[in-house]
Amino acid sequence: MNISIFYEKQDSYKTIKDLTYHIGNVGVELKENNQNREDIDIAAFAYNDAKYIRKEIQVNNEDIYFLYIYINIYAEDPKELEYYLNKIEGITQSKGMQTRRANFRQEETFTSCIPIMENPEVIKEVARRNILTSGLISTYPFISSTIFDDEGIFIGTNIYNNSLVFVDRYNTEKYKNANICIFGTSGAGKSFYTKLLILRYKLIGIKQYIIDPEREYGILCEKLKGTQIKIGPNSNTYINILDIRKESIEEGESGYLATKIGKLIGFFNLVFGELNEEEKAILEEKLIETYKNKRITFDDKSLWKGNEFKTSKDMPLLEDLYNVLEKDEKTQKFKIKLIPFVKGSMKFFNNYTNIELENDLIIADVYDLGEENLKYGMYLFTDIFWDKIKENREEKKAIYLDEIWRLIGVTSNKEVASFIYKIFKTIRKYGGSSVAITQDISDIFSLENGIYGKSILNNSSIKTFFALEEENIKILSEFANLSDKEKIEIKSLKRGECLMFVGENHILTKIECSDKEKEILEGNKIENEKNNNSNW
Repeated sequence: MNISIFYEKQDSYKTIKDLTYHIGNVGVELKENNQNREDIDIAAFAYNDAKYIRKEIQVNNEDIYFLYIYINIYAEDPKELEYYLNKIEGITQSKGMQTRRANFRQEETFTSCIPIMENPEVIKEVARRNILTSGLISTYPFISSTIFDDEGIFIGTNIYNNSLVFVDRYNTEKYKNANICIFGTSGAGKSFYTKLLILRYKLIGIKQYIIDPEREYGILCEKLKGTQIKIGPNSNTYINILDIRKESIEEGESGYLATKIGKLIGFFNLVFGELNEEEKAILEEKLIETYKNKRITFDDKSLWKGNEFKTSKDMPLLEDLYNVLEKDEKTQKFKIKLIPFVKGSMKFFNNYTNIELENDLIIADVYDLGEENLKYGMYLFTDIFWDKIKENREEKKAIYLDEIWRLIGVTSNKEVASFIYKIFKTIRKYGGSSVAITQDISDIFSLENGIYGKSILNNSSIKTFFALEEENIKILSEFANLSDKEKIEIKSLKRGECLMFVGENHILTKIECSDKEKEILEGNKIENEKNNNSNW
């Protein structure tokens, strides 16, 4: 069917004049003849309606319109057409609307439904209804709680009414931050959606840094001419965890070494296990000694050689820390746990940094580290990317943390989780956006009774929930404001569909993309998708 709606604004002065005349006449008739009139109820309703309309126009500055609604129904054969007619009539009448078939006026009604802006006089008298401004706006299409930000990028369509969803996550006037949470079970569409965001934001010049533990973003990186950094036993690229970078603190601030030691305590918590306060103090002492051996102290001037900031070759390596730990009986257990990083399977961590990070799109591939060691690489790159985020407050940028549960879940520790939470809490002031992606809902809420997972969820203005298992929905509902209806919706979402919380709005959205975008994101998979007549 096609629906055509016409509005005709009326003269408010003339309307008030006519209503006043009508109210006076009907009022007199109701007082004098109300015992004898058969249509007393109808007359009383008309009288009260007229008073209400006049009051709204005079007091609340409403305008009055004539409203015309035409529905054009079509079918392959007369029986099917009659079926559709009866169905539409049943639906409209159940909503309290009156309908009338356009017998002998089908041509005029058809004309009113094609885009030539014609509302034939012969059917206007029958179709006309009075409506005030407040009622009129409810007849506009695209009025469901849809997001349509002026500077936003296209996300998809509202499942309920097919209206378009555009979100500008960097709109600081509308949203408290640009952070996003993307949760969904495997195969629900969260990875495709994430890649689509990266592609679209790359086109408008946003700097983006992605941590890729599952090697999912390689094709995207190649197509968009990004930089892919691999770290692992078979890699020739190295990053020194003990590097102090010029951008690690902002211009005008001080405390390079103090800032670095705070981050290193988090890293060594992952390596050595949860450290108590005494062990942290001992480790900090040894780190200070290690840097001192390289002539780096708490005096920031020690990090400069003339007008140049010291390079990676001027920094200590893990082996230097290992040698310092070896000298003290109290730190022998630390030394033993560092052996794989200095002499064993993970000695690639014991090298000077040999990469540049100047591309607008950088993807950190940590897949080769293996399941047990992924957290070390993820933390390492999170530290580097956080420094890049702080480099220039005027530039818009984003950091994507895929499988974030590894950094804030039960296999992590509160030092690391606190660092991740700090990123989500403060990235806004650097013009940045942090994106948390995971399918393991239970894990991100497992550390410290879920306080870090909850904090990250609460510090994300945009939350995107793809299909989840019932057990994960129950966990999520404890930390997110989900209604009973939304819990059912999340469970029944199809691939590529999601429930989005954008600011105060909750909308069901179908993620949409073009064939060209799909080709960029998935390479040759597009041909298979076309053969299967699938959108995903």
